[in-house]
Amino acid sequence: MFDDQGNSYLDFVAGIAVNTLGHAHPAMVKAIGEQAATMLHSSNLYHIPKQIELADKLVWLSGLDRVFFCNSGAEANEAAIKIARKYFHDQESPRRTVITATNSFHGRLLSTLTATGQDKVKVGFDPLPSGFIHVPLNDIDALKSAINDQTAAVLLEPLQGEGGVNLADTAYLKAVRKLCDEHGILLMLDEVQTGIGRTGKMFAFEHSGIVPDVLTLAKGLGGGVPIGAMVANEKVASAFAAGSHGSTFGGNPLSCAAALAVLETIEQEGLLKNVNAQSVRLKVGLQRMVKKFAMAESVRGSGLLLGLACSSAVAPVIESCKLKGLLVLPAGPNVLRMLPALNIKTGEVEKALEILEAALEAVEADRGVES
Repeated sequence: MFDDQGNSYLDFVAGIAVNTLGHAHPAMVKAIGEQAATMLHSSNLYHIPKQIELADKLVWLSGLDRVFFCNSGAEANEAAIKIARKYFHDQESPRRTVITATNSFHGRLLSTLTATGQDKVKVGFDPLPSGFIHVPLNDIDALKSAINDQTAAVLLEPLQGEGGVNLADTAYLKAVRKLCDEHGILLMLDEVQTGIGRTGKMFAFEHSGIVPDVLTLAKGLGGGVPIGAMVANEKVASAFAAGSHGSTFGGNPLSCAAALAVLETIEQEGLLKNVNAQSVRLKVGLQRMVKKFAMAESVRGSGLLLGLACSSAVAPVIESCKLKGLLVLPAGPNVLRMLPALNIKTGEVEKALEILEAALEAVEADRGVES
C-alpha cells in the first residue's frame, strides 16, 4: 500500500481481515469489472444467478442448508439473533435470550453491540435491548449455569479477534455443542473475522469437528467488496419465510461476483496450505520476540489471525511499525494483532517480522528497558 506522500507499507491489517487476496488481485479485478459491465444491482424480488451460485458454494463448504445475504458482519449477526428468536416463536416457546462470551465482538447495531461482551462499545447508547447474557469464554460451568428455560441460543466466536485474539478451546466448543443439543437450543458461531480461510481451514469451526446451527460470515468473504451472510441448517432456516427479514443490497450481483472470485481463488491457488505454512513461520518469529523482549509475553491465535500479547500498551509499537513501513493493529490495549492477506509470501512475512523486531527495540529503548 502507498500513502499520499508515496510511502509504501506492508499491510498486515488487510482492512481488518477483509482483503483476503491482498490488493488488486487479478481475479478480483476481472470479476468486479465484468460484473460492473453487466449489472450492478437488481433486487431480491428476482432470482440473481450469481447469488444462487454463491449460496450453493457456501452451503457445500459449510455443510449447512440455506443462506441469507446482507452487507456486513453486524447485519449477519442481527439476522442470526432474529432467526433464533423467530425459530422459538414459531414453536410457541418463550426462549428468546442469547448467551455470548465476555470480550466478544459482534458488531455495532443496537442488538449486536448489546450481544458484544465489552462495555466500551455500549457507552452512550442506552437503553439497550434486553435478552443477552455474557459468560467467560472457555468456562463450560459458567455456560451451564447461565442456561435456563429462556435461553434460545449460544453465540460465540471460535477465535475472538477484536477482544484480544482469544482462542476457544476445541474441548470447550465440543462441550458447548453437546450442551446446546441437550437443552434443545441453538449454537450460532460468529465467523465474521475467522471464516473464509483465515485460520487455515475454510471455517474455524472445522478445527473442532463440530457444525453450528447458524454461521455468520462477512469481512473476508467479499475480499474488499461489502457482503455478509448468515448460513443456517434447514431446521432453523425454515423460521424465515418470505418477508420475515430482508436487505435491499444483500446478495447483489457485484458483491456475489467478488465473493465467488475469492472462494475460487482460495481453491485454485491452494491458499489454505499457504495460510498454514505462513502461520508457522509467523508464529516462530513472534515466539522469538517473546524470548527477546521484556514487554512481549505470549503468542495467541490461529492461522493468519495472530496476536502478540504484551505487558504494556502496544499503541507505541503499532506507531513505530507504521513509521517503519508495516501496518498492524491492536486487539485491546495490550495485544498486537496481525491479519495479512491469505496469499502473503514468505519474504513479506520475514520483512514484517524484521520491522516488528525493530519497532519493539525502539519502544523498549524509549522506555529504558534492556531486552
